[in-house]
Amino acid sequence: MTEPGPAGVPSGSALAAAVADLTAEIAALHADRARRRLLDLATGALSAQLSIPPDEAADHLVHLAVSTGLGAVDTAADIVNAAAGAHVVEVPEGRPGALSDARRARRGMAATLASDSVGEALDTLLEGGLGPLGVRSVFLWRRTETGCLELVGQAGASRPEASHWQWVPPECGGPLHRALQGGLPVWLPDGQEKGGEPMGARGPPRLPGAGPNGARVLFPIRRAGGTAGLLLAAWEGPVSLDEGMRREFADLAEPAGRVVDWARDEEDGPRGLSAVLDLLEQPAAIIATAGPGREVVEYVNAAARRAVGEVHDPVGRPAAQVFPYSHEGLVRLITAAAGGGGPQFAPALPQDGPAPESGSMAHVKVLALARERAAVVWDTVDTSPVLVRVLGRLARIAWFEDDLMTGRSRWSPKAYAIFGLGTEADPLPLRMLGPRVHAEDEDDLKQLLAALTERREGAQAQVRVTRPDGGVRRLRIAAEPVLTQGVLTGVAGVYQDVTAQHHTELALSASFDRLTAAQAEAEMRNQVVLRLQQALQPESPPLETLPGLEIAARYRPALAEYRVGGDWYDVHPLPCGRVLVSVGDIAGHGIDAATAMTALRNALHGLAFTGAAPGQLMGWLNEVTLSAPGQPTATAVCALYDPGAGVVRWTTAGHLPPLLVRDGRGRFLEPPHTVLLGALPGAVYADRTTKVRPGDFLLFYTDGLVERRHEGLDESLAVLRRAAERLGAERTDELADLLMAEVSGDTDDDTSLVVLRVC
Repeated sequence: MTEPGPAGVPSGSALAAAVADLTAEIAALHADRARRRLLDLATGALSAQLSIPPDEAADHLVHLAVSTGLGAVDTAADIVNAAAGAHVVEVPEGRPGALSDARRARRGMAATLASDSVGEALDTLLEGGLGPLGVRSVFLWRRTETGCLELVGQAGASRPEASHWQWVPPECGGPLHRALQGGLPVWLPDGQEKGGEPMGARGPPRLPGAGPNGARVLFPIRRAGGTAGLLLAAWEGPVSLDEGMRREFADLAEPAGRVVDWARDEEDGPRGLSAVLDLLEQPAAIIATAGPGREVVEYVNAAARRAVGEVHDPVGRPAAQVFPYSHEGLVRLITAAAGGGGPQFAPALPQDGPAPESGSMAHVKVLALARERAAVVWDTVDTSPVLVRVLGRLARIAWFEDDLMTGRSRWSPKAYAIFGLGTEADPLPLRMLGPRVHAEDEDDLKQLLAALTERREGAQAQVRVTRPDGGVRRLRIAAEPVLTQGVLTGVAGVYQDVTAQHHTELALSASFDRLTAAQAEAEMRNQVVLRLQQALQPESPPLETLPGLEIAARYRPALAEYRVGGDWYDVHPLPCGRVLVSVGDIAGHGIDAATAMTALRNALHGLAFTGAAPGQLMGWLNEVTLSAPGQPTATAVCALYDPGAGVVRWTTAGHLPPLLVRDGRGRFLEPPHTVLLGALPGAVYADRTTKVRPGDFLLFYTDGLVERRHEGLDESLAVLRRAAERLGAERTDELADLLMAEVSGDTDDDTSLVVLRVC
């Protein structure tokens, strides 16, 4: 029995319960975070694939989830797997629950690919993918240049065991290295190699994992045509690794290859060291040495990134490129530290060129690390006031100081480059720039000098300067007088090279007229498309009265004319006596959507004359969509009304369900689980048959009528149902007008509505 704790301290059982609750809460938060990340990745993939804004991509994801009946997470998993090029898990035949197993595997693969780090990816791989197969721990090694196995990460194992298997040399790897060299998976149902020595004290080292006789799988990771690493999965006991299990395991292990790729990107140095260096205000870097002259920068903290600001993306570059003027002295310190000399210090590194504008390297400290790495921390020796240091970090800005008492001038290194001079040249005082300034800009320079020397006030000017090589640079000069006890003793300021900015402004000015003309052309094009669409889909078309039916159709274009949509509807009697009713929505907007809408509407109209059932018609239309230019996707509903039998036979392709209103009460018809048009070759569309009677209303519509950004689909559909019940109209045209007036989505999408009343 647990004794109560001191006052204010929970007892052992209460503390255990609190820990369990917190653990469950953290797990739930991790799961929710992973779900949200997966949905965001899928939305981004759809946005890129369909060239639509993110909000439309999110709406499209919801439609896909509804049409397939899989749910948002599973649909997102399929999209992410496809975008990442991952193999789609096949459903094994003859296995109970095989479909749910395959779905879980797809979700696990996508969650692994959506992880933020190596550790999180392996945890996700175990929990969401391999764990349900009975796997208790996983180890992932990568192959080094020397043939060793270096542990990238693990999940489910203890820290001591992980530490023990951190490195596996080739001479003691046993089955691990045999699997690595052979390049084929090794399946060990009881953890032992058949025909080999028992693993243990006298034989090869026992493989990691909880149970000595537990099943093991050694799975080589193939990257770029070679074997880049090895994944080991361990069970607690023997397992029958049949063919179905092997296929499923191979599919789930596929993301491990990407985890091996991430490992080198994530490992900026010894684990945890990069986080420590990030806390320093001083510049710090990690440099790896693969041999003489092969020093590479593996990590820089924020201060170091600013200090080497002229070098774009320093991580991964040779150290000689990142520290060109201090490289030789830096290498000597690293070599001395790695040679057993302990930490190395230097008051300053000798410069073989001009110091960076943010300051030369001083008070340098070098600490040797494991695996031919060294941490370098340094200070900067300022050559200018704080303002100059700030300006030195801005692109194409250089500082200058003219001492009028001594006649000497100082330039920052960038000034030499701006004027096209070598660093051995003498800096030119501002008052001596006249011969280099373009003749048309000489007056501007004179006015600047007069403001500084006569009025003793700060001033700016923009001039063109000719360089020795004949090139012309456009400079903005901002300067201030330096006064000592009221006496002008100098001038200080900055040169900013604005040549690129000037050229950009000229290009923008020149392209403005072209842009205006292009906008006018686009506006005219959209107006033509809009008029064409309105001609094809009039807002209130005249519909002939058909035997046994009263029909009204309405079309509302998008609020923004540039969002010409792809909604369509079609109502037409067929020779067989039935009546075709179809409504559809092409994904996207613009002329491509309008063109695809016309093609699919006309294709379905013509196919209906074959007398085939709606499911067959939709299957044919899906093949037409797959072969259409631009590879459009669409949702649609197709119905055939048989007045003799009093039935409506219908099907959908990922479309919103029809609404049946009978005796003042509405209900949505249950649609079959089908995919949208253009999503999958050979898709099968099942039919539904609904018995109707006189007085019934049937509503077919597109999502522009009901969809709202901040409401769920069920809530949006409920608004339509309640409105249809409340309005209680007796005629179709009256009901159609009232619904278009009172029910409206907020997605600025076009809308189609067809209302049928059985007479």
